[in-house]
Amino acid sequence: MSTFALWALPLATLISIWVAWSDLARMKIPNKAVLALLVVFVIIGVIALPFEVYAWRFLHFAIVLAVGFLMTITGLVGAGDAKFAAAMAPFVAVSDATAVAAIFAVTTILSFILHRLARVSPLRRLAPNWESWERTRDFPMGLPLAVTLVIYLARAAFL
Repeated sequence: MSTFALWALPLATLISIWVAWSDLARMKIPNKAVLALLVVFVIIGVIALPFEVYAWRFLHFAIVLAVGFLMTITGLVGAGDAKFAAAMAPFVAVSDATAVAAIFAVTTILSFILHRLARVSPLRRLAPNWESWERTRDFPMGLPLAVTLVIYLARAAFL
């Protein structure tokens, strides 16, 4: 059980809901949400993690941001997705990278299937103006990213 994950989970969950909703509705992840998640790490990390671990986790941010930037300029992912993934990175221990990749793979597949099914079902009437319904070639990756973070932190907090 991780004290850091337990403390981070409530705020990260709220921010993740904000990110997922915004990406579904507008196909944009607000910079304020990305910064809010970083602030959560900065504050809770300095309190709940050993200082050396805390300091090294900023390298996770830098690496994911650099890779995300390269993926953005090549058109593989949106800028908001890359920034949010970078803000998520310090929350993840290096030893858990494979588990996070597996969680992300599953949440991406399930999110895509459920989003596409909801788009052609009566559920669409609950949010008729979401931009993600109309973008047939794009997918709001903020949804699976957000779900991945929440599942990872919950798993770390309670297992």
